[in-house]
Amino acid sequence: MEYYFNKTIDGDFDEVIKNVTEALKKEGFGVLTEIDIKSTLKKKLDVDFYNYRILGACNPPFAYKALQAEDKIGTMLPCNVIVQEKEANNIEVSAVDPLASMQAVKNDSLGQVAGEVREKLNRVIESL
Repeated sequence: MEYYFNKTIDGDFDEVIKNVTEALKKEGFGVLTEIDIKSTLKKKLDVDFYNYRILGACNPPFAYKALQAEDKIGTMLPCNVIVQEKEANNIEVSAVDPLASMQAVKNDSLGQVAGEVREKLNRVIESL
């Protein structure tokens, strides 16, 4: 089982970030964190890296359901979506597959929640 789904699109990196954020919003997700890997690696290691952002996406009702089903599941939240540009204007967007990432947790209630979140994140990627 793949642990992510992805799609490659043509476009401006910052515009794609904006579009991904809007697509997440349509599925009930907000972006809690945004990590700019390129900037962080430059500051911390003085190395050049391509555009790479990690968006920490959260759908509050589903996060609440997951926490009710399994109180340690916060170690796997939020759902990460990455946007990377290895070549100019060739942007790959990838989202974690919650079903794959939560396989180690033996909890049927959690599996149901993960399946619903999986459908939402898959729709986000497909909509781009």
